[in-house]
Amino acid sequence: MDSAATPDLPDSFSAALLRGIRCRCPRCGEGRLFRRWLKPEAACSHCTLDLTPQQTDDFPAYIAIFVTGHLMAPLIIMLALDFALSTTAMIAIIVPLALAMMLGLLQPAKGAVVAAQWWNGMHGFRRERVEGSEE
Repeated sequence: MDSAATPDLPDSFSAALLRGIRCRCPRCGEGRLFRRWLKPEAACSHCTLDLTPQQTDDFPAYIAIFVTGHLMAPLIIMLALDFALSTTAMIAIIVPLALAMMLGLLQPAKGAVVAAQWWNGMHGFRRERVEGSEE
């Protein structure tokens, strides 16, 4: 049989999620998940998984905001308490760093959401869990 008929399914939800975070197909782990920055492929080039059912909406942005905020908060507190920086200097440090973190986290967050949808058979994806894996 060819690899499209028998993809290397992930053993657990966390394995599927990791594939999505790495911007790879959650089903086989080989094909690219995105053709452009946040635009998913129509189908996986390796296992032919139809990726058109995915519906991530704003959830990846919420994840990126949540993670960025929690990582930036200690830095902001440290800069405010330990260094005598002007408001301009604080803005010059915090805003570019927060923007870079947000933009850097958006694509992996979207990949993780697509992987979670595929694993749970949501939004038109077919549930294809390996026998015995209910994580």
